[in-house]
Amino acid sequence: MVTIVSDSTCDLSPELVSKYNIQVVPLSAFIGGQNYLDGIQITSSKLFDLVNETNDLPKTSAPSIEAFQKIFSQYPELVYIGISSKLSASYQSSLIALEGSDPNAKIVIDSLNLSTGIGLLVLEAAELSQKGYSVLQIAEQIRSDVPKIRTSFVVDTLDYLYKGGRCSAIEHLAASILKIRPVIEVKPDGTLGIREKLGGSRKKALLSIFGTLLAQKPLIDSHRVFITHCACFEDAEFLKNEIEKLTFFEEILITEAGSTIASHCGPKTIGILYKTK
Repeated sequence: MVTIVSDSTCDLSPELVSKYNIQVVPLSAFIGGQNYLDGIQITSSKLFDLVNETNDLPKTSAPSIEAFQKIFSQYPELVYIGISSKLSASYQSSLIALEGSDPNAKIVIDSLNLSTGIGLLVLEAAELSQKGYSVLQIAEQIRSDVPKIRTSFVVDTLDYLYKGGRCSAIEHLAASILKIRPVIEVKPDGTLGIREKLGGSRKKALLSIFGTLLAQKPLIDSHRVFITHCACFEDAEFLKNEIEKLTFFEEILITEAGSTIASHCGPKTIGILYKTK
């Protein structure tokens, strides 16, 4: 069976990682003078506690080439699906780690995505592996599905994105003054952009992203949908209840974003992620 490998930005829960036998290479978060392995030594909730304690924002870093080599060397056949090459050095490091390997047995795929946008591809790859698909067959299918993933999040504050260099000072100031919640989306080229700016209450913002899902329903693959959040469990349950009323998806999964994604999005970020047909 082909081993499926990802990195910690896929934001899959420990239960899903175990169920599908996925190998995860952790990124790192640096805060308060210490470096923490994402998902192993720190969670998003702990990260936000440290931000409040230190009054500092975290920095993140990709796994080393050696970290990738350590995992890749353990399996004769694997497909690695990682965070967008436009958002992290992880992809380039993974390519270097596989130099000299059989290209038909070990393959790296650029998800051009993040969080459970990656997770959707990873679970699909794991299901294909369980069905007996080869490395090349899995890679071909996943690459064809990369453009079909739809990833967007409502961000409650632009502080984290601004200080991380992912939005301009003007955008940050305007959102702060006007109390606007932007919807950040992953673009087709794997970069981030602001899809829309939402005013009003928190509930209005949640209903807006649900409304986008509803409008896209005829185009959506009904196999599964993810609700992924940063320390806002009640909001995730609210969205799940709304989605359940559609009686459309075979599987509705809630996951909490790991510390890497949380480092750039901030608390109370939440999104709905799915694949189109």
